Amino acid sequence: MAIRVLLVDDQPLLRTGFRMILEAEQDIAVVGEAGDGLQALDQVRALQPDVVLMDIRMPRMDGVEATRQITGPERNGPAKVLVLTTFDLDEYVVEALRAGASGFLLKDAPANELVQAIRVVAAGEAMLAPSITRRLLDKYATHLPSGDEPVPDTLHTLTEREVEVLKLVARGLSNAEIAADLFVSETTVKTHVGHVLTKLGLRDRVQAAVYAYESGLVRPGAQ
Repeated sequence: MAIRVLLVDDQPLLRTGFRMILEAEQDIAVVGEAGDGLQALDQVRALQPDVVLMDIRMPRMDGVEATRQITGPERNGPAKVLVLTTFDLDEYVVEALRAGASGFLLKDAPANELVQAIRVVAAGEAMLAPSITRRLLDKYATHLPSGDEPVPDTLHTLTEREVEVLKLVARGLSNAEIAADLFVSETTVKTHVGHVLTKLGLRDRVQAAVYAYESGLVRPGAQ
């Protein structure tokens, strides 16, 4: 079945451009559009999309609050949110990730990256562009703990290797890169990542990366 996508952006021309790109793919169907967060909530309830391509800055209700309501405990469907941000790394993206977004994508990303991001998020994975993720978290480090705070008790449930994997996830490394760094197989890395998410009660790699910073396990700006 085709991946059902809802486009949410207050600029009609951008929505038209995204629609043209996505509808050229046989496995993707654009089921609706919205110009602000409130419309997005209505459309999610009515259309039950698989993926919501969400702008951040919009009138009436911004993308952060809309994401929080779409992915929160009272959610009414399987929709996952892929946030659109600007080249300058929108200051609200960290909040959107905390709110439950499954990843983010630059608005000027090539068409093939947009299509791939939709597929990745629809499959239940997180869309983490390593270099952008690291720059984003470091740039907005003032919104995150300094690393001097006590380590949360939940972190102690992880094994030493799982902590290593979490640190590398926070740096934005892919499974293949983590496998190479730790000299293990990708399958082993996937298993470790799964254990980390389960033990910490996290939904995906995006939340894991933010958790690593918020818990003080990874300090902003550290290598």
